[in-house]
Amino acid sequence: MKIIHISHSDIQGGAARAAYRIHQALRLHGLDSTMAVNVATSGDWTVQSHKTKLAKGLARLRPQLGSLPRQWLRTDNPILHSPAIIPSTWSGRLNCTDADVLHLHWVNGEMLSIPDISKLGKPVVWTLHDMWAFCGAEHYTEEFRWCQGYWKDNRPSYESGFDLNRWTWNRKRKHWQKPLQIVTPSQWLADCVTKSALMGDWPVRVVPNTINTDIWQPFEKNLARKLLHLPLDVPLLLFGALNGSRDPRKGFDLLQAALNHLRGQMPGLQLVVFGQLAPKEPIDLGFPIHYMGRLHDELSLRILYSAADVMTIPSRQDNLPNTGLEAHACATPVIAFNTCGLPDIVEHLKTGYLAKAFDTTDLAHGIQWLLSDLSRLMTLGLAARQRALDKWSVKVVADAYQNVYNSVLVNK
Repeated sequence: MKIIHISHSDIQGGAARAAYRIHQALRLHGLDSTMAVNVATSGDWTVQSHKTKLAKGLARLRPQLGSLPRQWLRTDNPILHSPAIIPSTWSGRLNCTDADVLHLHWVNGEMLSIPDISKLGKPVVWTLHDMWAFCGAEHYTEEFRWCQGYWKDNRPSYESGFDLNRWTWNRKRKHWQKPLQIVTPSQWLADCVTKSALMGDWPVRVVPNTINTDIWQPFEKNLARKLLHLPLDVPLLLFGALNGSRDPRKGFDLLQAALNHLRGQMPGLQLVVFGQLAPKEPIDLGFPIHYMGRLHDELSLRILYSAADVMTIPSRQDNLPNTGLEAHACATPVIAFNTCGLPDIVEHLKTGYLAKAFDTTDLAHGIQWLLSDLSRLMTLGLAARQRALDKWSVKVVADAYQNVYNSVLVNK
């Protein structure tokens, strides 16, 4: 069976890394899997991109050109909006291959236009990494036009100007007449698909993202801390870059409120931030902070997860974030809110803590509960590692995708 994965990038961004890991898992499982991308940076020979400098330059320019209509929309939603309007040559090129299945992933950044997707002439599987496929132009939203339909009379009050989302949704409705096999990494996103006005009758399956548990595995904690110059004898809470404060979906303000609840209650607690260096004017979160900067290679990240006692993901909306899978694979419990795709990662009180959605007092309680008992923390860490092996290992996910491909080929 020959599979071609189509993704804007191979390893730049969470969706790209998730797609690349699925591609690698299939190859380890014996399938003939390759990737077709607009931007290739991995150096992997199984990833195909544009060959000429001109084509590569145009591929990097397309996102800027495609973002121009966004200027006519005035909205308080800061999330990326993708109109998918610029035609590409990908549909024709992919249709001429000998692939058995075309596997779409995050094809935005003007990689494929909305009509391009409808022109794919081979069996298609589409793994959604956000809400864009059944929304308008937005990739995430707390509104419900995606469920009701994008009509003139249900536009949110915080939007004005050109209704880019309605225009984009109507173009999808016009061009996407034939249902495609949808796959979602989380049950939450699958439920959204079935409730959506655009894809409610499309077939959907849940297959989680994968992680190579032979590579991502626990590293001895004290050695990890020594290598990273972190203190050995204090509880360490790990979380992503404070730059996430620019995206309300990431919930940094909720984490900040939870830490305020803990001031004076956990005097030994220290925080570890990855993804950025210390800012010029550091934020006072009430606890010492270690800034680790950007860690790009898997070994450094594996050591970082192993050095931490607990990882926190305070997102308001998230599908199945790679950081949760990586932490669990390294035997690090995760605390998050009980919302969206996060319950697919964390088993409450067994591999971490699921706080009541957006309840910062409960989030603070979860941090305290996890870090107050060393033996409990070790038990949860072992269970987190086992959950990664059972749910997201290469064989488990590759088997699930092979079943999806077989089903699509039988029904083509």
